[in-house]
Amino acid sequence: MRMLRQQVRLHPRVFAVAVAGAAIYGGATVASSWALRWTIDHAVLPRFRTGHVATGTVVAGAVAIVAVGLVRAVGVVFRRGWAGRTQWSVISSVRRQLGRRYLEQPGAWHNRQIGGELVAHVGVDAEAATDALGPLPFATGVVVLLVTATVVLLRTDWVLGGAAVVLFPVISGLNVWYQHRVTRPAEAAQHRLGELSALVHESLEGALLVKALGQEAREVARVAATAERLRIAKVRTATMRADFEALLDGLPALANVGLVALGARRVAAGAITVGDVTGFVYLYGLLVWPLRTIGFVLGDLPRSLAGWDRVQALLRQPVEPDPAAAMVAPPAGLGVELRGVHLAYEPGRDVLDGVDLRVGEGTTVAIVGRTGAGKTTLMQVIAGLLAPDRGSVAVAPGARRLVFQEAFLFAGSIADNVGLWRPLPEQEPARSLALAAADFVDELPAGADTVVGERGVSLSGGQRQRVAVARALAGSPRVLLLDDVTSALDPTTEARVLQNLRRGLGDVTTVLVASRPSTIALADEVVYLEDGRVVAQGPHDDLLAAHPGYRELVEAYARDRDDAGPVEVVGGHG
Repeated sequence: MRMLRQQVRLHPRVFAVAVAGAAIYGGATVASSWALRWTIDHAVLPRFRTGHVATGTVVAGAVAIVAVGLVRAVGVVFRRGWAGRTQWSVISSVRRQLGRRYLEQPGAWHNRQIGGELVAHVGVDAEAATDALGPLPFATGVVVLLVTATVVLLRTDWVLGGAAVVLFPVISGLNVWYQHRVTRPAEAAQHRLGELSALVHESLEGALLVKALGQEAREVARVAATAERLRIAKVRTATMRADFEALLDGLPALANVGLVALGARRVAAGAITVGDVTGFVYLYGLLVWPLRTIGFVLGDLPRSLAGWDRVQALLRQPVEPDPAAAMVAPPAGLGVELRGVHLAYEPGRDVLDGVDLRVGEGTTVAIVGRTGAGKTTLMQVIAGLLAPDRGSVAVAPGARRLVFQEAFLFAGSIADNVGLWRPLPEQEPARSLALAAADFVDELPAGADTVVGERGVSLSGGQRQRVAVARALAGSPRVLLLDDVTSALDPTTEARVLQNLRRGLGDVTTVLVASRPSTIALADEVVYLEDGRVVAQGPHDDLLAAHPGYRELVEAYARDRDDAGPVEVVGGHG
């Protein structure tokens, strides 16, 4: 009931209209049995007994039956239409809540989540959570129907009515019994469904890797094993539901036979009329389906509760502090300042170990270090994506843009990816693409309106990186962070990009992770990292002369560059 109340509160007016339609249907259903009883007693039976009945009586009976039927139809239209609107409106609201919560959480939170599980919460869990809400308006209208029908049945004949009414708590008891039995299997099935969604999402993300390693059969077996566990859980739940529905089908049918037999005895005793028995059995037959609807609500409750609990468990997680909100402005003349920054992904293993960094406003600084030195983590701290465990981070106010080494593109057009659907000046996307040396866009069939496919699959690795750089440049950022963004470019294209950035950045503070001498040469200063610590900061030539470790690393970069030659690393169909 708490779950249903929370869902109804999201769209109470729409739900109220659906309930009103169900109530109209319930009242008209009871009225239809009265119209049928009156027509039999006043038109049908007199015709058999005397061979004549007044035309007005026949017309009155027909009008009553048709009129009540039209009212029932109106009730059905409102009940079904607005119940559907209620359910899908609630699903939409739940999905918006989840999407908003995903975006509110900082990067560290997302690093701890499983992508497939997050997708499952928005998809299957949100829909499962509202399964019981769809038939709920009808079920609430059934309450009106049951109360009214009980009064009519008992007033018609207390003996026959009492026999019929006794069956109502029996059917309700069966529903409660079923709900308790199926709760745990339904929760298990919903959990297995989330597992399968997460695994399929991961398999699709890594499809090319699986094929490249020749592990298709192993991956299929892994997915099949998870799907089999889901099948077993679903079959168990479906078997229990089938047994339950068999009871609900059989019990009312047997009850109708008993009511006809008892009704015949009451007619013979002169207690009631044939019309009374006909209307009685007709009304009881109409009650069977509404009673089943209550069963549907209770039958769907376990699965709905499982989905709702999974959704609410995520929404109950507090929004973690946004690292960007804790940033302050650096002292005058500085674009970035870090003091004593420590950060560890695991206790006792600092990735950043007391980093002190000062970057002058409008200058370009290159971050250089061996693999695992903490370069990318440092960039994410400056970008406000990760919060340090200790220390302070000050970044110049205004837009900060981080370009990851692995460029991510949305499935829209190049223009959509550059602008991210933001309102930009008309020439801004073209200017940003030009600065990023993305002149290949002019050669595409639709230019910047060319759709690049999921993750930019139709572009090469170097092309995706240049579009990502253009996206960061759009909107005139104050601080630009480039995480080894030229790694997928050939030397000629890299030189063009770097030259454009040097000419076009102006007073933008730029921090870039560099692994090529040509990239390092772009910087005014170099920051050399070792094991999460800033070992040295200064001009490139000074570091070469003073630090053997830095000199050895740069010389290794140069040798790798000479060995690699002018080859562009490509992906997709580029």
